[in-house]
Amino acid sequence: MSATTLLVHDGSAAPDAPVTRVGGLPLAPAGTDWPTCTACSGPLQFIAQLVLDGGRGVLAVFMCANDPGSCQEWSATSGGNRALLFPPDALAPLPLPALPATEDGDDGSGESGEDDKDTDEEEDDEEDGEDVRLLGAVRTVECVTVAEPEYRPAVKAWSERSGRPGNEVLGRLGGTPDWLQYDETPHCTDCGAPMEFIAQLEEGPDPLTAPNFGSGRAYAHACAPCGRAAFLWQC
Repeated sequence: MSATTLLVHDGSAAPDAPVTRVGGLPLAPAGTDWPTCTACSGPLQFIAQLVLDGGRGVLAVFMCANDPGSCQEWSATSGGNRALLFPPDALAPLPLPALPATEDGDDGSGESGEDDKDTDEEEDDEEDGEDVRLLGAVRTVECVTVAEPEYRPAVKAWSERSGRPGNEVLGRLGGTPDWLQYDETPHCTDCGAPMEFIAQLEEGPDPLTAPNFGSGRAYAHACAPCGRAAFLWQC
């Protein structure tokens, strides 16, 4: 009987911890640019990094949060999100880009002649959880194997066994995606082959610090030979 590997909330960590986590700062090779949304040109929000086993690399997931719903951030091909597959070594925290411009023209760069005021406002936005570049919390995960092949029965079995609520399951690692709608397995943009399913992600227990998947579920895929990755969500 096959099993399911659940990603269970396991506390917090430093924002640059080199572990599988939701939130914090992405780790990337030197010289990597922070990805931007194809539709609105704003910086994407970092969602999660997945440290793949066997030295296969680190998968970093980003999604547009500048104007939710306007940039088709649920689609694997619209440019409203990005999944990047990095080598496992020589990674460092990716520097934060400037905040998007506001209606008064402030881009968060501190170049408007009111440096202190701009900096204070940017820090206030981050403290209020309004920073569109980062989630409001860092959640690390424990990989828990449950002797149940289907995802939802596995979550129920884990919850009953542990006495913890099922919303502390942040997703699953490997196996078969539990699609909420229909199979949307992306194809590699280089070789054209269907991508390998890596993980599915839930929004998590706290809506104030959770990624916005429309109360749905997200799916990460990769093509290791081509070094490509893709991300999408359904609700």
